[in-house]
Amino acid sequence: MNALIVVDVQNDFLPGGALAVADGDAVIPVINRLMGEHDFVVATQDWHPADHGSFAANHPAANPGEVIDLNGHDQILWPVHCVQGSIGAEFAGKLDEHKFDAIFQKGTNPEIDSYSGFYDNGRRKSTGLAEWLRDRGVTHVTVVGLATDYCVRFTAEDAASEGSAPR
Repeated sequence: MNALIVVDVQNDFLPGGALAVADGDAVIPVINRLMGEHDFVVATQDWHPADHGSFAANHPAANPGEVIDLNGHDQILWPVHCVQGSIGAEFAGKLDEHKFDAIFQKGTNPEIDSYSGFYDNGRRKSTGLAEWLRDRGVTHVTVVGLATDYCVRFTAEDAASEGSAPR
């Protein structure tokens, strides 16, 4: 069995969003096409509380891009993005989200960030994605989404460490 893992294709990561990826919306038609080529389609969703420790705005005199210690982990400070219930946290309008078999929210703990769709950055808490894939007999995954240098990368690395062969 194979699964497509769609990582964080949310409004705040698209052009015009709070933490936009240049031409990020270009991945949407490709992802929509790939959905039909997999047994399962799951999505990750950045889902931060407003008081999240990764937001520069929550640290006096701090700026996005600075690195701080957040509960024992180096943390890059980001602009406020993907706040729970906000328009920025919603999936892109042109993404065929009705094809998602499951959604795994991440970054929900204000004390630690979560780039991977599998675990928080300290690997203290699982999102349940690994168990979900195992329970369905998934052995191969394709990881797509935004942004390649953070959330897609860490999700693919954790997929490999969990025994799924990422493509």
